[in-house]
Amino acid sequence: MMFTKSSPGNSSSHPVSFILLGIPGLENSQFWVAFPFCAMYVVALVGNTTLLHVIRTDPTLHEPMYLFLAMLATTDLVLSTSTQPKMLAIFWFHDHEIEYHACLIQLFFIHAFSSVESGLLMAMALDRYVAICFPLHHSSILTPAVVGKLGAGVMMRGLLWVSPFCFMVSRMPFCPSRIIPQSYCEHMAVLKLVCADTRVNRAYGLFVAFSVVGFDIIVISVSYGIILRTVLGLPSGEAQLKAFGTCASHICVILALYIPALFTFLTHRFGHHVPQVVHVMFAILYLLVPPMFNPIIYGVRTKQIRDRVIQGCCRKNSQLKA
Repeated sequence: MMFTKSSPGNSSSHPVSFILLGIPGLENSQFWVAFPFCAMYVVALVGNTTLLHVIRTDPTLHEPMYLFLAMLATTDLVLSTSTQPKMLAIFWFHDHEIEYHACLIQLFFIHAFSSVESGLLMAMALDRYVAICFPLHHSSILTPAVVGKLGAGVMMRGLLWVSPFCFMVSRMPFCPSRIIPQSYCEHMAVLKLVCADTRVNRAYGLFVAFSVVGFDIIVISVSYGIILRTVLGLPSGEAQLKAFGTCASHICVILALYIPALFTFLTHRFGHHVPQVVHVMFAILYLLVPPMFNPIIYGVRTKQIRDRVIQGCCRKNSQLKA
């Protein structure tokens, strides 16, 4: 196979390209398996684009919750588009080869924007905490400037934490094998092709996982613990149901992201007896289900709010005419 020459002062050598297998064990079925994946990708594209358009054009939705949701929709579009077109090309056109630098770029986008998505869910949990526990001060605490700073902070964390992945991998020598038993390039799969000690890389990967996902899960759990205590203390059952309703969609989205993400993370490191096909399928769903699921869940919620606003305006107009 062909390797690039090492540059002076750089001991690394890397292949010109890698081979993405797709779904090991389902090679003969990949053509048909691609159709539901394609449908999910189309739903993600249409749903998130529509959600962004609605939020941008409707002034009643220019609130912290929906500004965060617009950021989440943008992140979902980047995540799904960074993997799905190449994946469909593998399944339908047997285009298994991916250029080395394109693989590193894909690796960067997947991990960076997965971190951003997790951070945005944490920010949205904080928004629900402020809205339910301090309703009179919600607009003064979460101003557009604060929302922008939270979004920028989440983005910078993803970019800065994940950038070393690509740098460290690019400085290491690769083994002759260039086959990645996956449908896309991700850190652990690429790292298995390195012919060198990868303990530092693996340790840094664990640090990023725990410092990002671990921190976000703790903040989300604490926020919802306080929210639950506050809601149960409300005197009216109707008020309790209304408060729970504002959080239900967010909790569903959190579960849709973290369950496959944690399964993928744990099986990569400890699930050596998990069949490869199961691992790969969960890895695909991890990057495809949340982008498809989020606009459906939040789209229903957005429509309910818009309907209430329209009904309120109609009642006011009828009262004025009367």
